[in-house]
Amino acid sequence: MGKDNILIIAEKPDAAMRIAQALDEGGKPSKGSKGKVPYFQALRNGDTLTVVPALGHLYTVSQATGRRDEYPIFELEWAPRYRVERGASQTRAWVKAISELAAESKGFICACDLDIEGSVIGYNVLKYACGEKDGEAKRMRFSTLTETELVNAYENPMPHLDYPFVESGLTRHEVDFLYGVNLTRALTLAAKKTTGKHFTLSTGRVQGPTLEFLVQREKEILSFVPTPYWSVKAEVKLNGETVEAVYERDRIEAQADADKIVETCDQRKGVVRDVEVREFRVMPPTPFNIGDLQIEAYRLFGFTPSRTLGIAERLYLSALISYPRTSSQKLPETVEYPKILDSLGQDPSYKPLVNAILASGRLKPNEGKKVDSAHPSIYPTGKLPEAELSPPEQKLYDLVVRRFMAVFGEPALRQSLKVVVDNAGYVFNIYGRKVLKEGWQKFYQPYVKSEEVVLPTVSAGEEVFFTHVIREDKFIEPPPRFNPSSLLRFMEEQEIGTKATRAEIIDTLYRRSYIREERMAVTDLGFGVAEMLQLYCPRVMAVDLTRSLEKRMEAIEAGEEKRLNVLEEAVNHLKPILEELRSHEADLGRELSTLVKTVRLQERVVGSCPTCGTGNLIILRSRRTGKRFVGCSNFFNGLCKASYPLPQLGTLMPTGRPCQSCGWLTVQVRKRGGRPWILCLNPACPRKEEIKRGKVSNLPEGS
Repeated sequence: MGKDNILIIAEKPDAAMRIAQALDEGGKPSKGSKGKVPYFQALRNGDTLTVVPALGHLYTVSQATGRRDEYPIFELEWAPRYRVERGASQTRAWVKAISELAAESKGFICACDLDIEGSVIGYNVLKYACGEKDGEAKRMRFSTLTETELVNAYENPMPHLDYPFVESGLTRHEVDFLYGVNLTRALTLAAKKTTGKHFTLSTGRVQGPTLEFLVQREKEILSFVPTPYWSVKAEVKLNGETVEAVYERDRIEAQADADKIVETCDQRKGVVRDVEVREFRVMPPTPFNIGDLQIEAYRLFGFTPSRTLGIAERLYLSALISYPRTSSQKLPETVEYPKILDSLGQDPSYKPLVNAILASGRLKPNEGKKVDSAHPSIYPTGKLPEAELSPPEQKLYDLVVRRFMAVFGEPALRQSLKVVVDNAGYVFNIYGRKVLKEGWQKFYQPYVKSEEVVLPTVSAGEEVFFTHVIREDKFIEPPPRFNPSSLLRFMEEQEIGTKATRAEIIDTLYRRSYIREERMAVTDLGFGVAEMLQLYCPRVMAVDLTRSLEKRMEAIEAGEEKRLNVLEEAVNHLKPILEELRSHEADLGRELSTLVKTVRLQERVVGSCPTCGTGNLIILRSRRTGKRFVGCSNFFNGLCKASYPLPQLGTLMPTGRPCQSCGWLTVQVRKRGGRPWILCLNPACPRKEEIKRGKVSNLPEGS
């Protein structure tokens, strides 16, 4: 044993192992355990460093007094999760193990992730499991799990915990608990008092306004009246080559006008009136923050925001990328760009690109405006994978690496060409474009595409023959539905939620069956809950209140506001909301119970039974095994025994659409954090074999 035993609190087992490996003088820490709880011991400068993971949040906000089936609740306390949450019994062993290790230790260090959540996790463990050691603990600050950074963080710690982060995090959890538990109970209990049955109908400080965004968009779409318009385009011969020309007005309001253009210009010669050439620069992209990474991964790979975050955290724990939960678009010089690039150059697929960047002598990143007080933007550490990555991990890792290289590239140079043609007084335009200088784009391949349209050399006064002119009938499109990526961006623009919580809010809306499908369609249940809250208590859905509280909590993080002031404001806002809901409880309960019964039945009915033709296929759960399956409603009167298996994990929802391959009924399946996929009930569907072979996708149409 060393002269002192120092307890270091990490956030997760993988992080604890890497911290111990980095700090042990021999690079080979010993591994121990207390029951099923692992810990690692490293020797450094004569001290024994015991690194133990906290397994995420071991403590959570709970009501201090009162029953679990009443509201309002304003008295709070922090309690071990195993005491207040179902399914959290395993955390008891972790609290016990950390308490025993703390009793043997003389010094304490928090090495949890350097963000609000990590600071709250470390503070609670030190305060409650370690016996009020939060006041004497030091704080390691790091953005990667590389040896160099971890050693520096240990040898140069903060002398105390990062209390602004702690206070902001505690406040956020407490405010969200106050809103979530009170509003959810108000809805759930109102329905239960009417029906005697329990249905969980949730809303919250961020969930309510987010649902309202979706409802308003859905109303715009459903009430949209398609207005017809017309456009005209042509195939023309330009110096012997066939190219496309488009009429100068995108929208022609009258069909007769479009027909006249076609009749006048078809099979005629036009004259080039002007040739407009423009060159413009395309700046390199900015470094990834978590929102930008989530949006780009959805665009390229179809990863949902929560899935991207999960993959990024695994890459971080493998020391391959920096900490992903960051808002920053900055890359400070302390990141040591040349060293990282040299390391990445050991990979043959990156070596030519790395050599090109280093040879340019330009190592100044194109940064964005957003900053994060705790972390820089997301970047590769330079460490190459020690083991083979899974396909999703490899995709995200490669994306981060190539984005990192691209930010050091020179601006791309493009040329646009516009040929203006006059045909009997009607003006058509021919467009061309090409890349003059690739710049940063060569580093970001294949994630950026520059389609070129090269036109033949042409000058004013030349003749152009219109070989074929056509009219296109079109309709003005309604606004598009949100998808997980666009909704996350919209929440960010509206300044509600945080980089750590937005993806979870989106997943919650899916789990509650308020929305469905990749292109988010609001369900009848989502509509009903939103409309009733707007009717009986519109303040629940107001974005201004949520945005105001977000700014107050950010002020706590900056040391400009006090936790108790924000909690008091939150309670003062919440009390009249709850009083209003209580005053309408009977009406609210009747409407909610009717809504839930109708919606639950709709959610279970898949469609007409293909076997008997008279019953409906319904999603059921076996009383004997507890497993879900689809069965015919005529089974209960002995007329039909048709049944089909279902996945046992994830939420299920009838699509109302036939299988594209065989015409049978389909069900949408969505696992938590995953992308929804379509299941055909036909056991002999030919598409299933094609999916196995990777020839087709089982994702929803258009996703």
